[in-house]
Amino acid sequence: MIDYRLLAALAAVMEQGGFDRAAKRLHLTQSAVSQRIRLLEQQLGAPVLQRSTPPELTELGLRLNNHYQQVRQLESGLGLDAMLEQDLQVIRLTTNADSLATWLPTALAAIAPLQRVQYDLVVEDQDVGLKRMKRGEVMACLCSSPRAVNGGKVSHLGVMRYRALISPNLLQSFAAPLDKKTLAQIPCLVFSRDDQLQHRFLRELMGVSAPQQIHLCPSSEGFVQMALAGLGFGMMPELQVQQYLASGQLVDLVPGQHLDIPLYWHYWQTESPLMKSLRHAVEQQAKQVLLSL
Repeated sequence: MIDYRLLAALAAVMEQGGFDRAAKRLHLTQSAVSQRIRLLEQQLGAPVLQRSTPPELTELGLRLNNHYQQVRQLESGLGLDAMLEQDLQVIRLTTNADSLATWLPTALAAIAPLQRVQYDLVVEDQDVGLKRMKRGEVMACLCSSPRAVNGGKVSHLGVMRYRALISPNLLQSFAAPLDKKTLAQIPCLVFSRDDQLQHRFLRELMGVSAPQQIHLCPSSEGFVQMALAGLGFGMMPELQVQQYLASGQLVDLVPGQHLDIPLYWHYWQTESPLMKSLRHAVEQQAKQVLLSL
């Protein structure tokens, strides 16, 4: 059985950003905190921390810290916070960048008491974010996969509509009508190597195998700005670009064509009261802003 005093030391090092401040938080000496981390690693036979500045968790350390945070939240649900000297509760979750840039922050701010929560967000493409949930690194995951992981449950939130948008000036630089050959020549914006929305749009709706030129832009806001600047077309959520559509600064690459991407909230069966409150806030906000196709 894991000694939770050792996990508390690990969590404190990460939350406080170092051994010295973790020692002050736990009312221990720095050497005592270091000893607890070493003992944890000896028991498990693998490192849990990278001794960098600030320290970073290994993959094993991520799983352990996530488990410890869930235990803290379950204990908090017993109403024994004062006895257990619990204060800050860390919520580590995975989300896609477009939700984070549009509707998700409102849901994150809705749970109370907010001053006792620290969010640790991991941004992944909506098609691949669930891998961190499978490894036990996060407490919840917002992604496009409908299949629950072992030990987990899933809630369907709704649909986010994406449109292939481009600046009018860039579009006009290519001869009309836009046939397959021309579509493949238009520069394409891609969020990351995992981002296949643009490729999927071209392949499934237009019959184009792949764009000939791409620009990688791992920023949801930067993605829109690059499109506005005329660097390429990209798939963007309607929620994020209403003002640019209304002003005509962005137009559809192919009018009438779009992709509807479903979003799901993945959570563990051993859901703490805090995580249940967050799930309800996410579901409520999603109901207001996402499509229900």
